[in-house]
Amino acid sequence: MDLEHRTARVNNIRLHYVAAGEGPPLVLLHGFPQTWFMWRRVLPALAEHFSVYVPDLRGYGDSDKPVLDFDKRTMARDIHELVRSLGHERIALAGHDRGARVAYRYALEYPQEVSRLVLMDIVPTAVVFENANADVARGNWHWFFFQLPDLPERLIGADPRGYLEWAFRSGSFNPRAIDGEAVNEYLRAFTLPGTIRCTLADYRAGATTDREMDRADADAGRRLEPPTLVLWGAEGGLPRLWPVMDIWRKWAKDVRGEAIDQCGHYLPEEQPEAVAEKMLAFLSTV
Repeated sequence: MDLEHRTARVNNIRLHYVAAGEGPPLVLLHGFPQTWFMWRRVLPALAEHFSVYVPDLRGYGDSDKPVLDFDKRTMARDIHELVRSLGHERIALAGHDRGARVAYRYALEYPQEVSRLVLMDIVPTAVVFENANADVARGNWHWFFFQLPDLPERLIGADPRGYLEWAFRSGSFNPRAIDGEAVNEYLRAFTLPGTIRCTLADYRAGATTDREMDRADADAGRRLEPPTLVLWGAEGGLPRLWPVMDIWRKWAKDVRGEAIDQCGHYLPEEQPEAVAEKMLAFLSTV
């Protein structure tokens, strides 16, 4: 498969992105602590049917590392401006983990510009913080640890490989699912100047601005308009903590979902064939 690495200036920053395939536009957004590279095993199947664009989010990978503005509204605007710069007015959109939160905000801000939406292994940000009991605190400990100023940067920065290897092994059903090549690429990106700071700023915005925006939208009765597919790992932490579909039915008007068997948190890398199959079936539905 031919991949093109490109750079675009959008929303006053530079975004690195990968492009592949031909057809209707599809944008894929990665999670923490990853980059566009997490989609590599799903891309070939999707690129047979779509023009696929896979950016590194602001602060991640080879995109710029600004000091401010990691709320999901700003991050969604980055992607929106990228889409417009590519000449598209309507896209299919998929995101995993932090990228799913950007995708969720994009679909709220630009509902008529999203034909279909795929969200992987999340529930809304406000739900996590507003229901933070002991089980949630254990399962999402990093959300709370990352709120501390300076200390997470220092501790993670002291052994970034150790942190990444632990995160991938502990979050995957098959501890070997994310191999050495992938760890090396994520380590390269994670140790670029500013990346750790920016990825933690992403989580800090989640606890403040993003949570507040989610709650304001819910109180105002705003829900996702585009048809939405929610996927999660059957062996991951999400279904142990949350009644996933019961929650999403309150936040989206037209939503369906299912668990991926033999899978933890990192769906596109642990079960790429199943993910591609379910995405294609959903995205191809008229």
